Amino acid sequence: MQRPFAELAVSLFAEPALSKAKGPFEAERTGSERFASGRANRLRITGIHGVNFLSIRNANRMGRYGMDQKDLELLEKSAAAVRPKDPTEEYFREIIRSLGEDPTRQGLDRTPRRVAKSLRYLTSGYHQDLDKVLNGALFDVAYDEMVIVKDIEIFSLCEHHLLPFFGRCHVAYIPDKKVIGLSKIPRLVDVFAHRLQVQERLTRQIAETLMEKIRPHGVAVVIEARHLCMIMRGVEKQNSVAMTSAMLGVFRDEHRTREEFLTLVHGPR
Repeated sequence: MQRPFAELAVSLFAEPALSKAKGPFEAERTGSERFASGRANRLRITGIHGVNFLSIRNANRMGRYGMDQKDLELLEKSAAAVRPKDPTEEYFREIIRSLGEDPTRQGLDRTPRRVAKSLRYLTSGYHQDLDKVLNGALFDVAYDEMVIVKDIEIFSLCEHHLLPFFGRCHVAYIPDKKVIGLSKIPRLVDVFAHRLQVQERLTRQIAETLMEKIRPHGVAVVIEARHLCMIMRGVEKQNSVAMTSAMLGVFRDEHRTREEFLTLVHGPR
């Protein structure tokens, strides 16, 4: 008797030799395990951790697999059963349950996985190498006037409530024979913004890192941000904006240099 597609898929996922954690794998069956009515005899999946069910569904519509809706659902559940559990995902499943909701109901059943994935992205700055981000983009240029990159959009997570704060960052430096590629400044900002942060520390980290890496005459950083921990909860002040600054080198020592920077940053946009 020929086996339905989903039943065979379950057996494929259950075989340790085929449950590879990374990379594509192929499974093939012949003889009595081939499918009737033109059903595929080859299952190609992009690894247990990243099964692309959208691709499988699209291929199925084109007649490649001949699965019905129940087959598709069973295939997805089979893969989920052998997927190694992500601790972060499990924690959020328990949080949802503790709030009085059912984490298995439609609409919430995949929420823990989505939240875990988004948090990994929003805290990806912990795993980035600053030297690789800057990639040696320092250039000898005979220029000793102020360089400003303003209105850099920032998004970060408040470490006290894990709620977002967002706004703009303005960065300036005065070169000492070397300039940095302009795109590297927003990239550097993102490295520190993609962490659990307080705005004061974030401002200081950006300034001190630029001072260390390019050794200019001075660095200035100003951040203007709205914090959802103040807007959605607590004092609930929807129009409040937090401003922080870090002035190093000539920006701290020379009043006129500091004033020039602040005028250029807060002038007409």
